[in-house]
Parts: sequence; C-alpha cells; structure tokens
Amino acid sequence: MADVERRAFKQAFFALQNEASALDAVQDAMLKLSEKYSDRPIAELQLLFQRILQNVIRDAFRRRKIRSAWTTLLSAFSGPDDDDSDPLDSLVPADSDALPKSPETLTNQSQTMKIIEDEIAKLPARQREAFIMRYWEDMDTAETALAMDCSEGSVKTHCSRATNSLANALKARGIKL
Repeated sequence: MADVERRAFKQAFFALQNEASALDAVQDAMLKLSEKYSDRPIAELQLLFQRILQNVIRDAFRRRKIRSAWTTLLSAFSGPDDDDSDPLDSLVPADSDALPKSPETLTNQSQTMKIIEDEIAKLPARQREAFIMRYWEDMDTAETALAMDCSEGSVKTHCSRATNSLANALKARGIKL
C-alpha cells in the first residue's frame, strides 16, 4: 500500500470506525479521482483526492444517519427474535404461523404501513423515485443517478427533501421516529 493510500485509509478508518467501510471509502475516492480528474496535473491530484475522500466520508455518514432513522422507525415492526430479518417482511406474513400474537399489534402495524405508503405516494415523482431507489432498493448515489438520468447532487437533493417531507408528515400523524 502506498504512503498516500495508507494515510487515506487511516483518515477514513478514524472517521468511519470500520475497516471495510474505510477501505470502500478510499477505493471510491480513488475511482472518482481517476474517472473525473485523470486529465489534471499530478501536482493537483493529492488535494483533489483529499477533498473527494472527505466528501465520500460525509456521504457515508449521511447514509448511516438516514438508514438509522428509518431502521429505528421500521424496527417497531420486527419481532423480538428477528435479528437479521427485514422489518418490512414482518408486515405481510407469508404464512399464518408468522402472524403477531396480538390482533391489536397486527392492526397497528398495517395502519402504520398504510400511512407510510400514503405519505410516500404524496411525494413528488422524482423525490419518491429517488427515495425508493436509495433507501428501499439500497442503490448507491451513482446507481440512482444513472437510473434517474440526473446528477448525483440531484439524487442527494431529492432524497433529502423526501426524507424531510416524510419525517414531518409522519410526525404530524403521530408516528415518532
């Protein structure tokens, strides 16, 4: 590993506190540098790389924050012994054995899911599209931008606005995040 890579990895690891995430961040930053700035003079590359790495780390923090908020909201739907399952799977049981024990719990879950679906349907089309691709389909920013035929910045803007709108709408309906 080159000296620049070692320093970048240490910086990313210190920020993200996870070796795999740090390696991914450094790799993403290097790919972005080579894709977008390969025509620049060598003297500029180190500063560009540092800026790109900082942005990749910030993006990782933003994704964690958003996923954490939605995971917290959706974790109310999981059973106590569902460690690795998707919370959305518990809303529509595949068989009758998977039904929650309490009819009240089942009713509350279905009503809450209906409210979430209604609020997502009320979002503007581009916000809804970006939100679903990023947070429910687990696509990254670049994949979503490619699918939506827009820039990564537009995807981030649409997702931010969708998340804020949904959070406010759910709070107004009495659903706490």
